[in-house]
Amino acid sequence: MATEDHDSTETVPDRNAPGFDAEVLRTKYREERDKRFRADANDQYVEVKGEYARYLDDPYVDPGFEREPLTDEVEVAVIGGGFGGILTAARLRDEGVEDIRIIDSAGDFGGTWYWNRYPGVACDIESYIYLPLLEETGYMPKQKYVTGAEILEHSQRIARKYDLYRDVCFQTKVTELRWDEDAARWVISTNRGDRIKAHYVCMALGVLNKPKLPGVPGIEKFKGHAFHASRWDFAYTGGDSDGNLTGLRSKRVGILGTGATAVQCVSHVGEAAEHLYVFQRTPSSIDAKNNDATDPEWVKTLKPGWHQHRMDNFQILTAGGYQAEDLVNDGWTEIIRKLLSMFQQEDDPDVSPDAAMKKMETADFEKMEQIRARVDSVVKDKTTAEALKPFYRQFCKRPCFHNEYLPTFNRDNVTLVDTQGKGVERVTEKGVVVDGREYELDCLIYASGFEVGTDYTQRADYQIYGRGDQTLTEKWADGLRTLHGMHTHGFPNCFFIMSIYQSGFTVNFTHMLNESSKHLAYTIKRAIDKDARTVEVSEEAENEWVDTIINTASFGTEFQQSCTPSYYNNEGQPGEASQQNGFFFGTPGEFEKILHDWRTDGELKGLDVNQ
Repeated sequence: MATEDHDSTETVPDRNAPGFDAEVLRTKYREERDKRFRADANDQYVEVKGEYARYLDDPYVDPGFEREPLTDEVEVAVIGGGFGGILTAARLRDEGVEDIRIIDSAGDFGGTWYWNRYPGVACDIESYIYLPLLEETGYMPKQKYVTGAEILEHSQRIARKYDLYRDVCFQTKVTELRWDEDAARWVISTNRGDRIKAHYVCMALGVLNKPKLPGVPGIEKFKGHAFHASRWDFAYTGGDSDGNLTGLRSKRVGILGTGATAVQCVSHVGEAAEHLYVFQRTPSSIDAKNNDATDPEWVKTLKPGWHQHRMDNFQILTAGGYQAEDLVNDGWTEIIRKLLSMFQQEDDPDVSPDAAMKKMETADFEKMEQIRARVDSVVKDKTTAEALKPFYRQFCKRPCFHNEYLPTFNRDNVTLVDTQGKGVERVTEKGVVVDGREYELDCLIYASGFEVGTDYTQRADYQIYGRGDQTLTEKWADGLRTLHGMHTHGFPNCFFIMSIYQSGFTVNFTHMLNESSKHLAYTIKRAIDKDARTVEVSEEAENEWVDTIINTASFGTEFQQSCTPSYYNNEGQPGEASQQNGFFFGTPGEFEKILHDWRTDGELKGLDVNQ
């Protein structure tokens, strides 16, 4: 295989030689990265507050909700009703903890999947491993990759099974969390006038919870209709998450962004709009999506424990480990399959770290050449096809899997506006300007994603005051400081369900949410059994874990420095703080073993329990 950038004069290629020039690709990747690099990193985005607060409005509830303020006390308050909060509460129920209250600004359970209802919304992780508690709820997904609507339904299914609707505060936004030293309780203030006391608080804010806007000059000036894709305005577009956007038939629509959200909704907007302009800074990697219906005969073969086994299999493979069988067998695990095949083809393979890294790079090059060739095979216009080709390592950005995105650019009413890595120039009253040309629009949709890597309390949108009124912002000013990504010194009885920050590396976020929820439920139940007043990580244990995170992050940082800017690498600036705020990059399965061994020990090692 070759592209127009990689000439080949061989008429009969060596079957063992790659069909590309590795050095040419490395140079091309660096050039593409450099043209997108911005010194302002995350500061290039606008925080959604003040005049932009309307982009947070909930379009899925009836207006005018009111209730009386609460001034009571609960044993455990869980802030967040997505999978992190749901799983933590469910595991607490398994441990016999009954006095639980979940607080969420949404109108129901679901978290990310409550807010993201845009047309085409679906999960790109296999449903049989992404949806948690399948065996416990007795539910089997309808197909390999589940829709957003089905995920939302499953969230609510779990909540019903574990009786989480019993004492929940929806449409309630936390405004402050403050530790009361005398009472050894957290005081939770909300926009409903609540002052709820809680012995223990579990922070389950999620990874992708707060929308962000591009810091493009003039976005406040646009006089057409505008909304963020995570608050899709079906009242304007018509239709639903399956498409049929009849309200766009006479509209000129712009979508700003070409990440996972745009990849899923572009085909529906392109089908409906009079004209669609897709504004691109960096193309996504678009692989095929083989979405088969669930085979009932396969379901009959499953034995108890199959779900955890399948999740573990995928987790180990995507973390670079070996498994005798690839149970999920999809685009996420393909590079590992290629890597293993390379080793198996050699009589005496070199398994040193350097050799493995070189083979991994080769497998990655092969995969991305395949992705780029797919663009050429689908997109008819050569200029458009070239602009849609991603030149970076596959996991520099979240890979996408979709069958309709690329063909949409063959439509006469769809235009890709490639900004050559610079982003759009400005927004005007009438539309969007790129390279001096104004594209007039009736509707502008921001598919610009969510805040990642910004201050934790900024993403929470409230401050947390610990011992001595120290704020969490002050505590983490120079980087996160936790034990296992779940406890931080100076904030007793407060637990964090992070999924990524200072916890195990994962592609499947619900896998780590599940592991964290089991761990925290165990910890809280042991504290309750000990009649503890406070549970707090020691400074020593916290320091040791921070050192561990930094020491294991070196490979990940080196890789991310070579990547095109994205939320994965702090928009191209993975510095020391980013290392500290990242994953635990241990051996495959090591983080889960650390947690398991910690619980098996039974001593709550590293935590000070005061009665």
